[in-house]
Amino acid sequence: MNNPWIKALLFFVVVGIGFGGMMAVGASGGNEEEREEVDTRPIVRVESAESMDYQVLIHSFGEVTPLESTNLSAQVSGEVTSWNPKFVAGGLVKRGEVLFSIERDTYEAALLQAEAELSQAQANLIEEQARAEVAKREAKNLPANQVSDLYLRKPQLLSAKASLKSAEARLKIAQRDLDDCEIRAPYDALVVSREIGVGEFVNRGAPVGIINSIEKAEIHFPIAGFDSAFLPSTLENQEAIVINKGVKTFSRVGEISRDLGVIDQSTRMSQLVVTVNDPYGLNENLPALKFGSYVEVNISGQTLQNVYRLPQDLVTNRIVWVVGDDNKLVPKPVEIIREEGAHFIVSSGISENDKVVVTVPEYPQRGMEVRLSTEVEDDALVAQQPN
Repeated sequence: MNNPWIKALLFFVVVGIGFGGMMAVGASGGNEEEREEVDTRPIVRVESAESMDYQVLIHSFGEVTPLESTNLSAQVSGEVTSWNPKFVAGGLVKRGEVLFSIERDTYEAALLQAEAELSQAQANLIEEQARAEVAKREAKNLPANQVSDLYLRKPQLLSAKASLKSAEARLKIAQRDLDDCEIRAPYDALVVSREIGVGEFVNRGAPVGIINSIEKAEIHFPIAGFDSAFLPSTLENQEAIVINKGVKTFSRVGEISRDLGVIDQSTRMSQLVVTVNDPYGLNENLPALKFGSYVEVNISGQTLQNVYRLPQDLVTNRIVWVVGDDNKLVPKPVEIIREEGAHFIVSSGISENDKVVVTVPEYPQRGMEVRLSTEVEDDALVAQQPN
């Protein structure tokens, strides 16, 4: 190995092998196909902004309560002889239906006595009228200074007429008391409670039960400050949809009857009242809207002109991203006038046919160049076409 000729030979062999390897690498590199340039622009999907006239829908909640509730009491004293089988808690009775009856004998006798007194007063009046007529004829033959009102029986005639009116009044009272022996429902009603039984003696004015009117129900519901600005200009008789949610959800149609005209001191909200006819469906075969139910109330508010309805996830810090004609992102500040569910109602900031980005890149920047998803789809179609 110390021979210089052998060392020189090895040197040339190594150099040759290295040069050959470099040539092979260069040759293979030249044969590689040139790599395609990758488009790194983020792909976004856009939708054209379209203005609309939007009908505001106002939601609230409230409890169903009766329009009228009456504490029944006896109008006459006496023994209870019978009561209506429906005059029990939870019973439904119609207007004018008898709820219970009080013994009538005493009041029938009082009516007969009042009728007799009336007949006697009528007879007395006829007699006095005849006497007055006789006195009037006799007075024609007497000097004028001898004819007085007493002679003509005018005071007696007035007294007889007064007695007749008094008798008529007593007859009306007796008839009323007899009629009051049957206590009737003043309206279509739900019986809340009954406090009497057969054979019980009740005094005039004694409480006998409680009933609630089912001809109409009321729902008092609050209106928040941000909804107040969108209420219709005329509230009275405005239609309202009442929704009772539960195992069987149903809705009933009512109307706004009034504004209570005050602001609640604890919630700072105003209060409106909706009226629903026949809440228990006694006349219209509708599902019962029971008193005490907590229901949703929907009313139509104002119609907003030329506004945009955008999903909330497209608006960040009151900014909406749009794509300009040069395919670059542009942030647009917008004015949000109302939030409804998962959407914002926008009054200004974007324009008709703006390309609103609905798939915003993770880190959007002003001037960021993007590629529309429609362009990607077009490229895919071209790639699928046969050569």
